[in-house]
Amino acid sequence: MSSDFIDTDFTATDFIGQVAWNEAGLAPAIAQDANTGRILMVAWMDREALALTASTKRAVYWSRSRRKLWRKGEESGHHQDVLDICLDCDGDVILLKIRQQGGIACHTGRESCFFRTLKDGQWQVTDEVLKDPETIYK
Repeated sequence: MSSDFIDTDFTATDFIGQVAWNEAGLAPAIAQDANTGRILMVAWMDREALALTASTKRAVYWSRSRRKLWRKGEESGHHQDVLDICLDCDGDVILLKIRQQGGIACHTGRESCFFRTLKDGQWQVTDEVLKDPETIYK
């Protein structure tokens, strides 16, 4: 368990302080469809992203490539309404139970970022493109 995770009082009001942030100040965040249970994507959150997500009930992440906050759907319109925010037993993974607007979570135009399945030693594409990314990101 991370040495950053100190607070064992699971009822404490400082929910952000109870997350075991990694050395970069981030924690992985899993977006799960609240109705189907399907994992739609995995991203990263920092303290501010978690606070904004909790206060607005819309998913906000930290973009490692852009090095800034990323409000899911700000370009595509495919935002995520957050119904529940959960923390795993070690305090180092955040689970968002969400309602995906537009039915597309992946920047490739698919429902989920997990659209490839290993079959016979090869990655096979298992989900169709619902909308051409060129029309999503103008």
